[in-house]
Amino acid sequence: MENYGFLRVAAAMPRVHVADPDSNVREILNLVKDAVLHGVSVVAFPELSVTGYTCADLFGQQTLVDKAEKACAELVRWSAGMDCVLVFGTPVRFRGRLYNCAVVSRGGRIIGIVPKTYLAGNAEFYEPRWFESADRLPDECVPLDYAGQKEIPFGVHQLFKVGDAMFGVEICQDLWSPVPPASWAALAGAQLIVNISASNEVLMKHDYRKLLVSATSSRLFAAYLYCSCGYGESTQDLVWAGSSLIYENGSLIAENERFRREPALLCGDVDIERLDTLRSKEHCYGYAGKVPVYAVRDAGKLANTDFRASLLRHVEPHPFVPQGDPEALSARCREILSSQVAGLSSRLEHIRCRKAVIGVSGGLDSTLALIVTALAFDGLGLPRKNIITVTMPGFGTSGRTHDNSSKLMDLFGTDYREISILPATRQHFADIGQDENVHDLTYENSQARERTQILMDLAGKEGGIVIGTGDLSELALGWCTYNGDHMSMYGVNASVPKTLVRTLVVWAANNRFEGSSALKDVLLDVADTPISPELVPVADDGSIAQKTEDLVGPYELHDFFLYNFFRFGYAPEKLLFLAMKAFAGVYDEDTVSHWLSTFMKRFFTQQFKRSCLPDGPKVGSVSLSPRGDWRMPSDLESWWKLL
Repeated sequence: MENYGFLRVAAAMPRVHVADPDSNVREILNLVKDAVLHGVSVVAFPELSVTGYTCADLFGQQTLVDKAEKACAELVRWSAGMDCVLVFGTPVRFRGRLYNCAVVSRGGRIIGIVPKTYLAGNAEFYEPRWFESADRLPDECVPLDYAGQKEIPFGVHQLFKVGDAMFGVEICQDLWSPVPPASWAALAGAQLIVNISASNEVLMKHDYRKLLVSATSSRLFAAYLYCSCGYGESTQDLVWAGSSLIYENGSLIAENERFRREPALLCGDVDIERLDTLRSKEHCYGYAGKVPVYAVRDAGKLANTDFRASLLRHVEPHPFVPQGDPEALSARCREILSSQVAGLSSRLEHIRCRKAVIGVSGGLDSTLALIVTALAFDGLGLPRKNIITVTMPGFGTSGRTHDNSSKLMDLFGTDYREISILPATRQHFADIGQDENVHDLTYENSQARERTQILMDLAGKEGGIVIGTGDLSELALGWCTYNGDHMSMYGVNASVPKTLVRTLVVWAANNRFEGSSALKDVLLDVADTPISPELVPVADDGSIAQKTEDLVGPYELHDFFLYNFFRFGYAPEKLLFLAMKAFAGVYDEDTVSHWLSTFMKRFFTQQFKRSCLPDGPKVGSVSLSPRGDWRMPSDLESWWKLL
C-alpha cells in the first residue's frame, strides 16, 4: 500500500501490576494485538513497564530482576508473529550493575537495548539508588546476552530503521536534561524520537510537559512519541495519569485522556517525508559539532497500513486560517495586520514620502490595502487626506462594488477621486485595432494596464507611491496582468493569501473599526462580495458576471495546494491525497484533481511575473518573493507535466 511518507505510531498505557512481570507482559501483549489491528508500525510502552516503575527497593532483589528477564523473553517470543516494532521498559543487569532500559524488539528477536542516561534523583525520585547511568558505558555499543538471546547491541548510540524511517530512544528524564540524547539521535538521522517515561502528576506539570515535548520536536524537526505510565502504579506518595503525547515539529498530532483506569492505546500518523523536507531546508540543522557515531539497526518494513482508509491526524483544510480557536486566530490577524502596517510605515519614513495612491475597486484586496494604509498613516501622524484613493469604473464594474468603493473612500476620509477608464480604453482599442465586443485577453489586460497607468502617473504628479493590492494566491497562480495590477511601488498584500485576506478584512471590521457601524457594515459587505476582476460586462441584472473561482478554481483549494507544496515539497499525488482528507464531503476527487492540475500548470508557467515582483513585507511562512523565499527559472513551461 502507498504510505505517502507517513509512519503510524502508538503509545500504549497498560494496566500496571507492580512487581508482577508476568501480569504486566499479558497486559502489554493485549495492547500489542490492538496496535497490530490498527496498522501501527512502532508501539511504545512506559518506562519499566515489565516490572512497574514504583517497585522501589525491590529493584535490588534478584528475584524481581530474574522474573523480569524471563517475562521479557516470553514477551518477545509471543509477539513474534505481530507485525510491529515494540519499545518497552525493563531493568537489565550488565557487568554487576543494574540499568533502566528500553528494549526494542520485532519478529521474535530483540534488536537493541538502550539504557537511560539521566537518572531522576531529585525530590520524589530515587533512581540513582537502584540504577546506573549509561554514562558509565563505552560510547560504542557492547554485546549483551539477555533473555535467551546472544550478543544484543547494548548502548545509547543506536538508531532503529523501520521502512524508510529511523527512530531513536530516550527514557523519561533524558527529555528534561539540558542536552537530551534525542538531540544527537536526531542529528544522526532519527526522524522519530520515542520516549518511554514514568512521569507523575503534580499541578501544572502536564502543561510544562507538553511545552517541553512540543519544543523538542520543533527544535529537532522531528516527531516525538511520548508514553508514560498510568493506572496501577503505586500511589503511596505519587499519582500517575498515563500522560501520552504524539507531536510532530511542534504540532500536536494526538493526546490521550489522562487518569483513565482502563488500558489505552494512542495512535497517530507522523509525516516522515515532511520532516525530511524541513530538515533539508534548514541549513543550520547539521551545524552542531561532531555527532557521535550511531549504529543503525534494521527493524524491518513498515506495517501494512491503509492510510487511504483512515489517516490518524488532522489535515487542516485552511492552513493559512486555522479554525477551532477564535482567540488564536484573532491574535494571528492582529499580528499580520501589524506587520503589514509596520512594513509600509517603515518604507514611507525611509523614502520620506507623505502620500500614497491606491486603486479602490470595492473588492477584498484593495480594501485590505486601504485598511493597512490608513492605519499606517494614523501611526505616522499623517492625515488620511494624504491617501489618494481612486475608483476607476470600467466595462465590468458592478453597482455593488462601485457603491462600496465610494463608501470606503468616504468613510476612511481619504482624498477620493473617480476616474473612468472607458474613454481611454476605447481610444486604446481603436489605436491597436481591438474590437470592444471581443472579450479576450487583450480586452481584459488593457483595462488593468490603463488603471495602473493612471495610478502611477497620479503618484508621480502628487509625489506619492502606489500601494500594491495583489495577494499571494494571485501571485502563485499568475492571476494578475503583467505590468498591470501586477505592478506597484510597495505591495502590502504580497504574502497574504486570498483566504486570509477575507479573514483579515472581517477581523478589522470587528476589531479596528467597531466604533463606526457604517464602515463596519461596508467592510463586511466587501468580505461577502464574490471575488472578481470585473473586466467583462456585468450580467443583465447588473450583478457580477465574471467570478474568479469559476475560472481558476476555489481559492481554499489553491491556498491548500500552495501551502503544502511550498512548505513541504509534496508531490501532486500526496497533495491530492491530503486534499481529499482535508475537504472530505466538500469536493469529489475529480474536482480536486482538476484544480490541482490547474494550480501546477499556472504555478510553473507564471514565474516570470514573480521574478520582477515589487517590494512587500513577508508576514507568514510562505512567500514568493524572488529576493527571499522562492527562486525559480521562468522558462519551465513543460516541467510541471513531469510531476
